[in-house]
Amino acid sequence: MKILLLGKNGQLGWELQRSLAPVGEVVALGSDSVNPCGNLANLTGIRETIRATAPDIIVNAAAYTAVDQAESEREKAALINAKAPAALAQEARLSGALLVHYSTDYVFDGSGNTPWQETDSPAPVNFYGATKLDGEKAIQASGCRYYIFRTSWVYAARGNNFVKTILRLAKERDSLRIVNDQIGAPTGAELLADITAHILRSRPEACGLYHLSASGETSWYDYARFVLDYARQAGVNLKVSEEAVTAIPSSDFQLPAKRPLNSRLDTGKFTQTFGLHLPDWQSGVEQMLAEIL
Repeated sequence: MKILLLGKNGQLGWELQRSLAPVGEVVALGSDSVNPCGNLANLTGIRETIRATAPDIIVNAAAYTAVDQAESEREKAALINAKAPAALAQEARLSGALLVHYSTDYVFDGSGNTPWQETDSPAPVNFYGATKLDGEKAIQASGCRYYIFRTSWVYAARGNNFVKTILRLAKERDSLRIVNDQIGAPTGAELLADITAHILRSRPEACGLYHLSASGETSWYDYARFVLDYARQAGVNLKVSEEAVTAIPSSDFQLPAKRPLNSRLDTGKFTQTFGLHLPDWQSGVEQMLAEIL
């Protein structure tokens, strides 16, 4: 079995290189890969790569993820998040390959406090979310066999993420103000990669759209407190005191792109279909902290 992995240098792509290795022969490409082309902004090059590689499975871990920048770089965000997945899906349909693609809770408007189900109507509140939704729709309309996994708040030991930013700021600043009204589940790239590999080995036929995130929920504020408490117990020297970490509403933290307040994902369809246990978000974050501290 041959697997074409796109986005090998991202948080998820890096973990997928490891997890997919026992599944089949992995051709892993990044945006800097020229021959064969791994740059999703080059649609012609990507199509040629798929035809030359002739993979049984295409795993797309690449995406335009700069949420705020997407508001001003709309053409680039749409090219990578919508037009490129459409091209991947078309090539997958023509060749009979299975396409695995990752999406986001940002396809929803973040209203209410009930976890989002796959059957709920998407309504993105920012352009990044709109492009990810367009990518989903293109794949679903293509007629190819696909898995789309919507996830949330992805992190990994490799690359930049919220945890590393908080730790850096906590060493530099006397106080921190962190949003406490956005709720979701931090989900490890390692978990996503391992589950992807397991499904491709055991249930390649159960195609469709699934919500996939770690169990439980938290706010960015409580997430930060969890990280800082762990760091203090591990002996990390932090400049900021516990009392100087303040919770604020999203309205006090203005960004170019609006964020959904409710990022909870209902993973019931996933767990019932595959019979897998999704660990609580704290266990994965602790594992990452143990690795990076």
